[in-house]
Amino acid sequence: MPSTHFQRFTYKLSSILALSSLLIFFWHTCGKALTVHEAIEKAKDNLPVYQASKMRVDGSDALYKASLSPYVPTVDVFAAHRHHDTDATSYDSSTYDVTVSYLLFDGGARRANRNIARLNLDVDRQDLNRVHLDLEFEVKSAFYSTMAREEILRERKIQLEDAQKDLEVAQGRHRLGVARLSDVLQASVRLEQAKFNITEAEGALRKGFAALNSLMGKPLQKPHDLEGDLVQLPALPTLKELSHVALERPELKQAENLVQISKNSKSSIQSRFFPAISANTSFMQTRRSGGIERATSHDASVELRATWNLFELDKFYRVRAARASIQVSERDVDETERRIRLDVTQAYEDLITALRSISLAESQVAEAEQNYSQAFGEYRVGRGDILSLVQAGSFLAQSREQLVFSRLSLALARALLERNAGVETLENLLPVSP
Repeated sequence: MPSTHFQRFTYKLSSILALSSLLIFFWHTCGKALTVHEAIEKAKDNLPVYQASKMRVDGSDALYKASLSPYVPTVDVFAAHRHHDTDATSYDSSTYDVTVSYLLFDGGARRANRNIARLNLDVDRQDLNRVHLDLEFEVKSAFYSTMAREEILRERKIQLEDAQKDLEVAQGRHRLGVARLSDVLQASVRLEQAKFNITEAEGALRKGFAALNSLMGKPLQKPHDLEGDLVQLPALPTLKELSHVALERPELKQAENLVQISKNSKSSIQSRFFPAISANTSFMQTRRSGGIERATSHDASVELRATWNLFELDKFYRVRAARASIQVSERDVDETERRIRLDVTQAYEDLITALRSISLAESQVAEAEQNYSQAFGEYRVGRGDILSLVQAGSFLAQSREQLVFSRLSLALARALLERNAGVETLENLLPVSP
């Protein structure tokens, strides 16, 4: 008997453990909340513009490797078979030729072209970095906007509860004969408005999930449990530090690379003022068959060839155009740096403003809650009027939503500052505590 009880206990314990494991697995696979970092990673795997930018880098890498070709000898093989029919006889001939050529000097054109290929590869890599920063900003904006819309929906459900409570009090006082019918109608109007606001918030939330899912490559109407907080702000780096880091943004590096590309293009054009020198070696064999004679001949040769273009009108003007292109690229660098510094400064000021607005919005919500509580208490005991209660409720609803929008403004301002500074997160710029 004891062994039977022990077996039953063991069986029940095993069943409980198995069920617990199944529930834990189900929670991890189906009920796991989505974080902003997970959303960014999914967007990187699915967003077409990001994938296209990665493919463009692969193509530029192949072209950079191809630019090594002028430094490597070329091998050409030629074969021909001919049939000759003359008045005296007819015969066949076969020719085989192998030629190896190597470019010794071309005035610097191959070096310039290889540098241009390398710089183009770096330009595309920087473009991939730019697309990545834009992707992070778009995902953060969609993620935090959807979170805010969820909070707005929760706040509007609270507004509906408050409006329902006000209507019940007005109806109760009207039944007791101490309130007019207009009080009930005023409370009913506010209740219907609260219902309308909820419908509007639900539609906005669905649109928010559609925008977020579109970036992640998910079904547009699929909802998610979002994990995170709109207010995530460490100690801010200084504006000077942010401006210095922002000078590493991909756009500025691209502009600097374009200056070097223009200079190398000028070198490539100037190479046409110098001779091109190459060395060639060739081995040819010709076989003749048919007719009266059969013969085989061989010809081996070594050639040093120099080609020099003494005059061509366009190369003079192309050099002039290349000089102008260099100056334009240098001005573009200055303009890009100016714009980056301005963008960082404006984003920084937006973040400071949003941070200050939160404390003001919180104070406003506290005052509005006190005002609504006071108006509700006064109306319930007959010392206040319904209009004051409705206005207090509306002001409380507005202040709560304003707090949510202030928190969203802070999250979006932080995301924009991170994008303009060219960093994944502001914490990366803060010193590590010992």
